[in-house]
Amino acid sequence: MKQFLLGAASVIGLGAIAGFGYIQNGGLDFAADTAHSDGVTKLIAWAREQSITRQTKDIVPPGDLTSGERIRRGAGNYEAMCVGCHLSPGVENSEIRKGLYPVPPNLALADDATNASEGDGRRFWIIKHGIKGSGMPAWAKGGMDDEAIWDLTAFIKVLPKLSANEYQANVAASEGHSHAGMPHEPAPRQQPEKGHNHEGHSHSRHKHSH
Repeated sequence: MKQFLLGAASVIGLGAIAGFGYIQNGGLDFAADTAHSDGVTKLIAWAREQSITRQTKDIVPPGDLTSGERIRRGAGNYEAMCVGCHLSPGVENSEIRKGLYPVPPNLALADDATNASEGDGRRFWIIKHGIKGSGMPAWAKGGMDDEAIWDLTAFIKVLPKLSANEYQANVAASEGHSHAGMPHEPAPRQQPEKGHNHEGHSHSRHKHSH
């Protein structure tokens, strides 16, 4: 038994040394355009879901989550803060979403597995606290209060049922990017329009072209 334990300890020790050397030599690939192996992906997803389930078990949604007023307010913030990554009805992809890993769920699709499995408390928690290493920010750190997060949660809940025209109508009826968050700084004075180039990209104040 003693020899077995010594052997197991040796194997673990050698494995730890080998793993350290692999990391020290830059063996882990952190490029966003290279996917994890299936095993690593499943391990991360399992750990993430276990954590979120524990964190959200005591969250109680407000009774008026389905109110039109909450949905109206949430529409403007979704358009301003979320649509680039999570899309809107009729939009299949976006420039930033193509480069993100993991790819954010398309919240406009009713059959999106991630969206369909989420409860209201889970959506609220993710918006408020974000997800490490995924590109999903903790909006509360920017000053977004709980009521505004619930408004956004209410809108996301109905989003898959909206057509493209209905989506735009909700956004138009909203107050735009409006919540009790960071104070808005006055807009800087506009300088004469000048394009600029960087790494093959040409941008101007009115045009985004590649």
